Amino acid sequence: MIREEVSQIVGFELEDPRVETVTVTDVRVTENLRDATVYFTAEGTDVEKAAALKALHKAAPYVRRQLGVALNLKYTPELHFVRDTVEEAAARVEALLTEIKQEEQSRPSPSPDEEGAGEEEEKGT
Repeated sequence: MIREEVSQIVGFELEDPRVETVTVTDVRVTENLRDATVYFTAEGTDVEKAAALKALHKAAPYVRRQLGVALNLKYTPELHFVRDTVEEAAARVEALLTEIKQEEQSRPSPSPDEEGAGEEEEKGT
């Protein structure tokens, strides 16, 4: 519930252009409900992502107040915004795997003579 509500507040109530490309991906709340870590992704360059994080830190008290009103919680957790880099890392791994596959496909395959020569050498030793 908290993730959905924070996502709505960030997406529709904040007028800061730095958070236009922000997507809330996860929220983890401590057992005592006093703190919540809000994970998000943002589109753009590293500078734009850093600006989005700065804007979210600045907006955190407002988002917390709105969250408390919307969910009527006994304790509204303190919000800590953190960039979610899981998707970025996954995209990087995918790009590297694609690059490796392309390199393997661009290498000439060994001719049948070369394959047989290697096997005979192994048998002889």
